[in-house]
Amino acid sequence: MSLYALKPRFQAFLRPLVAWLAAKRITANAVTVMAAAGSVAIAGIVMWKAEERLVFLLMPLWLFVRMALNAIDGMLAREFGQKSRLGAYLNEIGDVVSDAALYAPFAIVAPFGPIDVAAVIFLSILAEFAGVLGPPVGASRRYDGPLGKSDRALVFGALACWIGFGGALPSSLFWLMPAIGLLLLVTTVNRVRAGLAEGVRGRTG
Repeated sequence: MSLYALKPRFQAFLRPLVAWLAAKRITANAVTVMAAAGSVAIAGIVMWKAEERLVFLLMPLWLFVRMALNAIDGMLAREFGQKSRLGAYLNEIGDVVSDAALYAPFAIVAPFGPIDVAAVIFLSILAEFAGVLGPPVGASRRYDGPLGKSDRALVFGALACWIGFGGALPSSLFWLMPAIGLLLLVTTVNRVRAGLAEGVRGRTG
């Protein structure tokens, strides 16, 4: 089951903060841009200081903050009348930029390599693209797993914790990036299939 299923509970926890931000005239688009810019900044710091393994602990902290920011911008848009066409673009582009930036530092961590991580970044983008294509075929924006955005954040956050607290990863972990890539392919297929099925139901319902 994807962690996306836990989103309603997380949103309920954040709702008082969202109401406060709306009262302070903080916009959904500003939160979206902040999440993307913060992700790029954190990734840059980690790559710059990668030899100091403790710096990797910034990543799980930021991944949690980013998850909260992503929920907040959506709630501001839906619940406080801030939906916009620009916001839709910023939301999807910001997620892809953030993912690519936050996965990139693992390209310089053994036993992974640039090709492995680049493939994961590409397949992550492909999975999100498959989700975005739901509405054009008459379906909703698809978030099917098994490796959605929140699930990937959990995996990479755990890896960053391991590096930050334990140092070098064992060479036997070389299989992890290919496994993530395979799960991303399954995620993409699931989103396409679910989108097509939902589109058919919508036309015949």
